[in-house]
Amino acid sequence: MAKYIAAIDQGTTSTRCILFDHSGTIAFSAQREHSQLYPKAGWVEHDPLEIWQRTQEVIQEIVAKSGVQHGQIAAVGVTNQRETTVIWNRNTGKPYYNAIVWQDTRTKETCDLLALEGGQDRFRPKVGLPLTTYFSGPKITWLLENIPQLRTAAQNGDAIFGNIDSWLIWWLTGGPDHGIHITDVSNASRTMLMDLETLNWDLEILSTLNIPSSLLPRILPSSFSQSYGTTIKNGPFGDSIPICGDLGDQQAALVGQTCFNIGEAKNTYGTGCFLLLNTGSKIIQSHHGLLTTVGYKLDDKPPIYALEGSVAVTGALVQWLRDNLGFYNNSADVEELAISVEDNGGIYFVPAFSGLYAPYWRSDARGIIVGLTRYITKGHIARAALEATAYQTREILDAMKEDSRVGLTSLNVDGGMVFNQLLMQFQADMLGVPVVRPQISETTALGAAYVAGLAVRFWDGLDDLRSNWKISQIWKPQMEKNQREKLFKGWLKAVERTFNWLDD
Repeated sequence: MAKYIAAIDQGTTSTRCILFDHSGTIAFSAQREHSQLYPKAGWVEHDPLEIWQRTQEVIQEIVAKSGVQHGQIAAVGVTNQRETTVIWNRNTGKPYYNAIVWQDTRTKETCDLLALEGGQDRFRPKVGLPLTTYFSGPKITWLLENIPQLRTAAQNGDAIFGNIDSWLIWWLTGGPDHGIHITDVSNASRTMLMDLETLNWDLEILSTLNIPSSLLPRILPSSFSQSYGTTIKNGPFGDSIPICGDLGDQQAALVGQTCFNIGEAKNTYGTGCFLLLNTGSKIIQSHHGLLTTVGYKLDDKPPIYALEGSVAVTGALVQWLRDNLGFYNNSADVEELAISVEDNGGIYFVPAFSGLYAPYWRSDARGIIVGLTRYITKGHIARAALEATAYQTREILDAMKEDSRVGLTSLNVDGGMVFNQLLMQFQADMLGVPVVRPQISETTALGAAYVAGLAVRFWDGLDDLRSNWKISQIWKPQMEKNQREKLFKGWLKAVERTFNWLDD
């Protein structure tokens, strides 16, 4: 009898496999980090084969830990770092190049050239996205133009593209031996190549970017009762299990937080910061720097859309202070350092390491610390780094309010940084509304489990999932409004100083 749903959560810095029971509780989990590669300034890469190896390792660890028998895992769901782009040979499984990570900025010139006709919002009416280095489409173009023989292989049908979800599902279902080449609507909506209304690849945009359609995976629902395929028996699960769920990581967190009603929002604090607002079956085009994206699609039901605000650097800034400057040995130690001072000492830290994402979309920006005096210590810098996350979230929510005309009454939060008490309290202070953390903070993996479980009736419906959601902690605003606005005004002033750092 089925006892669990397995979720594979392939993130920017690590891969996890988690078994969830019917209550949505974590029964077993395993995690492995993978290498971050920086071959040039602004370039960020991963080794796809290393990611596949780590994925096999965490699955095998879970199987060994849990002692699961045949039939006890009802289904598998996959969630993944979005926009990270892989092209590989369908006959051998060998990548033609490293995966180009979502943070990578090498496609700036490509995006600038495309924007000469129609501006940065040239494709936005169809795809809901501005022309920036963030998305997969320009990355595919770069690979086709720069990797020898790749375009020929693509035209011959030997080369295929995928974000990391497609890469893993292909391998889990057999790889070169008839592996399934698919993606879901949420991941496809992050390529800049899918029409939001038709949910099909847009042939006009493909032609403009000079991308052969033969490269692309089949687009399917996020929860698919027919299953995308089954895991191979000689694979890491050691069993034939249907893979029925696929979601980009931030959309998975929206589902994991059970934000199924219009106006419900969640914010995930990870490597970057991603805030999604459910807008229902209505496509809302942003006029304030946000993204319009597919939230999820459950089998044959209509797609659910969302507005998204994306921040490139939040948790990554904490890691940068650890790895590049040696402020502490463990990322969790940032809070102790930050509370060693009473405030930020008058400084602001704008981490525009790869430009600014929402609501600015300025690839010419670069990171700065402003307001420095001899008084400033490592503690002040650590505190300013945490505060930067809260300020950036405030900017996104202000933009969402303008686009959706929906006022926020509280914010559901998840991700690794939500255990930082100082940050969460400052976030509530900056927003002026309560910040709510659920008991299960691993909502990204949980969302992947939910869509897979719904497909096989492990859960009967959305009410089943809502009943699993329980509050762990609430942070209520404590700061006076005048002080909040004064601090935020200083942040906006600091952000302006990052503009135009890179020359055209």
